[in-house]
Amino acid sequence: MLFRSLAAAAALLAVCTPVAAQDLDLRAQVAAYVQPSNVARAIQAAAQLRAAGFDPVMEDFMGGRRDRPLAGRNIVATIGDGPREILLTAHYDAVELEPGRLSHGVVDNAASVVAVIEAAKILRGKALNHRIRIILFDQEELGLIGARKWIEAHGLTNVAAVVNSDVAGYGDTMMYGQNNGPQSAFVTRAVQELCAERAMQCVGYPVYPPSDDRAFSAAGAPVVSLGFQDQVGAHQMWLAFNGGEANGLAEGFVPQVFRLIHSAEDTMEHVDPATVALAGEVYAAVVERLDRQLAGVD
Repeated sequence: MLFRSLAAAAALLAVCTPVAAQDLDLRAQVAAYVQPSNVARAIQAAAQLRAAGFDPVMEDFMGGRRDRPLAGRNIVATIGDGPREILLTAHYDAVELEPGRLSHGVVDNAASVVAVIEAAKILRGKALNHRIRIILFDQEELGLIGARKWIEAHGLTNVAAVVNSDVAGYGDTMMYGQNNGPQSAFVTRAVQELCAERAMQCVGYPVYPPSDDRAFSAAGAPVVSLGFQDQVGAHQMWLAFNGGEANGLAEGFVPQVFRLIHSAEDTMEHVDPATVALAGEVYAAVVERLDRQLAGVD
């Protein structure tokens, strides 16, 4: 009986250990972005891309606010080649809570950065029809400046689609925006198809909070912004943005995610590495689906 118990325990340990190891690794990768400056966060993002086997390039720009110019840097890596490209993006900068003090910025948005890198690792092993360009933007928190500077520098002639991630630290419900213009309908449809095939909890928002996706939609690019929350929080946020005056929420109610981000509460206790892993897998699947559909092979 003891032998059987030990054997069963060993079998369970063999199954659970890789998952636990992955969770610890992803947690450590997200926690590494808790830095005193966004420059230090940029260095961390580039280091993680290199550790994953990529050769990232830092693209410097001058941004900041009108009364306080500030140097910024976008971090770019590519997978494969082709005449057109699909962008997979997230911002790595954290909001400044007071002069010289950053939010930990892990839900918003280090978890998304790590998920995008995980997606890039998956995509690198795929036979793709497009170049995949990974872009980690700076100065999103100052007004989508990094994304706008990238568009100014590179243009969108060769960009077939953009998949952006913002706020993907916890929960199993994927949120997606539907307010990026008619040119983005096929990207939204690809997300919806994937949700249906996987029987995932997904919530589409006719009005979705802005992220770097808005810089691309304003320039006419097909784009979707994706994020994760728990199911209740995702629906509460939907009601807050889309339910109108009769949304059923208590007067003055603020969804949890908005009490969390842009605050001192955006800390590692709110990050679930299982969500980061799920987001990376789903983002890779969305990009792969778009790659096939745009190439006319799906």
